[in-house]
Amino acid sequence: MNETMIVRGAPQEYICHAGAWNQLEEHLLKRKLKKVLILHGEKSWQVAREFFPELKEVGCHFKHYKNECTFENISYFVEFIKENDLDGIIAIGGGKVLDLGKAVAADILIPVICLPTLASTCAAYTPLSVIYNNEGAMVDMLFFSQSISLTLVDPEVILNSPKELLVAGIGDTLAKWYESNPVISELSTYSAEIAVAKFAAKECRDNLLMCSKQALIDLENKELTEDFIKIVETNILLAGMVGGFGDKYGRTFGAHSIHDAMTYIPKTKNYLHGNKVAYGILVQLIIEEKLSEVSELIPFYQEIGLPYQFSSLAITRDDLDTIAKKANEDPLMHLLPCQVTKEKIKQAMLTLETI
Repeated sequence: MNETMIVRGAPQEYICHAGAWNQLEEHLLKRKLKKVLILHGEKSWQVAREFFPELKEVGCHFKHYKNECTFENISYFVEFIKENDLDGIIAIGGGKVLDLGKAVAADILIPVICLPTLASTCAAYTPLSVIYNNEGAMVDMLFFSQSISLTLVDPEVILNSPKELLVAGIGDTLAKWYESNPVISELSTYSAEIAVAKFAAKECRDNLLMCSKQALIDLENKELTEDFIKIVETNILLAGMVGGFGDKYGRTFGAHSIHDAMTYIPKTKNYLHGNKVAYGILVQLIIEEKLSEVSELIPFYQEIGLPYQFSSLAITRDDLDTIAKKANEDPLMHLLPCQVTKEKIKQAMLTLETI
């Protein structure tokens, strides 16, 4: 292979254990950070506040993240940091908060530290940000040459997250295998980087199918168990490794193209990213004519509460032409090793309604 691949394999440091946040100030001082912006959401901060340690030697400016990762919000916080002479960012919360923190930090080349309160995406691991407009439609994906300085995962924090958000994270992470495998399988030979990505993607699938049910029970019972921690790290670390090592071979293809197209239907904004991606997996598999895999996945979806019909996402038949058109316009949709047309996308969505 003569093409250039870029490995963005991991944060500079990644730590996962109960009580990991307690050493936050030590990590800040090691990085010589004295004044930081702490970005957070509303609901996430209600959970995080109980676990967030007192910072005695580091000055903090707490700011709500303004509810979206947009270019406008990136510019706003860049100026805020410059005006207040801050030297680092701590992003606390879910994917959009973390993505905003990473984008702001990359713009002005300061360290960003990620403290996830959810295991619903790999945002705490990957040096990229998904950008939306004010209407909630995805408009861009930015990749950064700067890695996350530190990711601190405390499973006890995530044990206090809503069940539906962990379910969505499982749906999003499941796509790592179903999106990357068809593309990687077309290669006659591949590099060590792609081999790592394929291994991580398969581990994602196997861990999720084996441990998700018990992990969700443990979440409901507030029990910190091996299965729960395995799902947390699968959704954050292993999921991040797929694209981090696989580059374009481990990025988002069919299922995420369906998700991105659905963001153009305003009423789908109320549904979680991972749920829409999980639905997109099934659409992709039908386009690939892998009906046996669809049949294997649907009982798993039913068991943990993932949607497998567009009617479960407030989408009607009148919306299908728009979704099919937008998905078909995505170049990544056409990396799948089969012919994709807007007609095939629409028919796949209709087929799922009959299963």
